[in-house]
Amino acid sequence: MSDRSKIEWTDATWNPIRGCTKVSPGCKHCYAATFAERWRGVEGHPFEQGFDLRLVPEKLDQPLRWNVPRRVFVNSMSDLFHEGVPDDYIVRVAEVMAQANWHTYQVLTKRSERMRDLLNARLGFAAHAPHIWWGVSVEDRKYGAPRIGHLQAADAGTRFLSVEPLLEDIGELNLSRIGWVIVGGESGVRARPFDVGWARSVLRQCSEQGVACFVKQLGHRPVSGGSPLKLGSWAGKEWAEWPADLRVRQYPSV
Repeated sequence: MSDRSKIEWTDATWNPIRGCTKVSPGCKHCYAATFAERWRGVEGHPFEQGFDLRLVPEKLDQPLRWNVPRRVFVNSMSDLFHEGVPDDYIVRVAEVMAQANWHTYQVLTKRSERMRDLLNARLGFAAHAPHIWWGVSVEDRKYGAPRIGHLQAADAGTRFLSVEPLLEDIGELNLSRIGWVIVGGESGVRARPFDVGWARSVLRQCSEQGVACFVKQLGHRPVSGGSPLKLGSWAGKEWAEWPADLRVRQYPSV
């Protein structure tokens, strides 16, 4: 939607699809759904239909019109691999990414099995492009952790994990074939607690397994040693307030 983004790990967002449906606990307080539903019924607004899923083909060529290279988060307001998106349309999105190869694309999904299957078949032409990164969301053990295996089974080049919002200690992870891990707590007034010890565990494992790690934010309800961690900034975004060992923002080497 924008060639400028406030998301710390990207530069711009591109939404050739709008709307989504919730599939796991990480979706409970979805910022995109909250934003979109504010505009339901407002005639002429991009989210006049709220967060209902719909294709936006007039946005397909947007990256081609951005001349300055950017890191582009693909479908920040949807999920490219949603079951309601036709395979042919997903291929069209990937064709644009392949063509506008001066940008770096960050594709993130919770529909990891569908992404795996398409990368191993119809998306093979884009799967190993070094400027297209393929990622999955990992918020907990039950729903999020299995997605890692699906991603590792995909015939892809650069793979990444968005461990955000992290809702529990996800234990020891096999990060083989993973190039990047983003970790963070939940924002918003209804945010669930985020124990910074969970982030430290992820950071340790990334360091031990040679994976770049990016700590995005500590969330609205950070906890340390069982007690609330008092921060002045909303969503725990102010780097200077963090414990020094959590100030890590690395990118993958591609």
